[in-house]
Amino acid sequence: MQNERKPTLRRRDFLRSLGAGAGVAATGPLAADAHADTETKDERTKSRYRESEEVKTFYRVNRYPS
Repeated sequence: MQNERKPTLRRRDFLRSLGAGAGVAATGPLAADAHADTETKDERTKSRYRESEEVKTFYRVNRYPS
């Protein structure tokens, strides 16, 4: 009787194929078209901070005693 070996998938081969499959799968979402910003230079550099009522309340409530 001969010693017949079945082809087995070793752990390293499995992890290597798993890593290669993940690399191929990751290229799909990255292939999307890039879009440029629509903001002008003035819009990008403008102040976005607004002292609303919520901000005023936060500063009033969290004031430290001096």
